[in-house]
Order: sequence, then structure tokens, then C-alpha cells
Amino acid sequence: GGKIRSKLVTELAGAKDVVIEEGTSGDQGKAAAQKGMRRSIFCLSPAGDTPSSARLFDAIVSGCIPVIISDELELPFEGILDYRKIAIFVSSTDAVQPGWLLPFLKGISSTQIREMRRNLVEFSRHFMYSSPAQPLGPEDLVWRMMGGKLVSIKLHTRRSQRVVKESRSVCTCDCRSGNNTTSS
Repeated sequence: GGKIRSKLVTELAGAKDVVIEEGTSGDQGKAAAQKGMRRSIFCLSPAGDTPSSARLFDAIVSGCIPVIISDELELPFEGILDYRKIAIFVSSTDAVQPGWLLPFLKGISSTQIREMRRNLVEFSRHFMYSSPAQPLGPEDLVWRMMGGKLVSIKLHTRRSQRVVKESRSVCTCDCRSGNNTTSS
């Protein structure tokens, strides 16, 4: 992750219409980042040390189209939300190729940019915590994703319990009692 970020800084530093700022902690740093994102069309979200990044969420709620630079990034609520409507996906290899990223982004049509920004307004509610929790807010989506995983776990467990006694492939794990089907 850090290698990609440093290569992007090297590639994009000094480029026309590109602003690169080092984030700072605290309220002033957060306010400056939000202001910069609100004025930007695209916000880079390169791979990092964690599966997802606050940078991505900040871009979404700021109305800045995330440019997700990663080959394997785990996106929150991806089973429910279609990120292709709000984000541009770029492979890490392409992004760090000299002279590739800026022409690629400049080639995105104004129509597509307007559509993605409209979608960002709608999607931002999925990332803004509130009290009380709102339908389709982040709290609700977390529970929905957990519910989906629970169904998958139950399905896997029940399938593993279908093995017939004395079959060649009897499960030997301690997590379940075996199927005691006997032949008559």
C-alpha cells in the first residue's frame, strides 16, 4: 500500500490541476481534508495497510468520486451496494505506470462524472452514522451483511451434516453430531 502511494506522489507531484496534500490529525486536518475533497472531482483511494480506508468514506460523503487503486480491496457492504455507480477502479499496476493515470481520468466523460456525482449524493447516506440508526444507514447495512453471512454459515453447517453414516467421506470434526441414518 505505502509503495503505491509513494509512487503516485512521485508521478503526480507538480501535475496541472492535481492537488496532493499530506493529511494531518485533529479537527483542523479533518476540516481541510473535507474542504479539499468537496472541491475535487476525483479523490485517489490507493491500497493501504487495512482492508478499507477512512479516505474512501470521506470521499464518498464529500461528493468526490473515489478512484480506488487496488487489486484486492475489500469494500464495505459490497454485497449490497454497487460501487461501480460511484467509483472508478484502477489496477495498481496501471495506476503507477508513468503517464497513464491522468490521461485515463481526463478521458472520463462529463456525463459519466455528473451521473457518478448524483449517485454519490444517494450513496452517502449509507456511510453517515446517526442516532437513531436509519434504514439503509451503516448500522443497518452491517446487520444485513451479518445476517447474510449467518445464512451462509447455517447452509454450510447443514450441508456438512448430510453425510450418511459409514460413508467414505464422513466428517470427523467435533463441531456437530453425525447423521445417524441407518439402513434397514
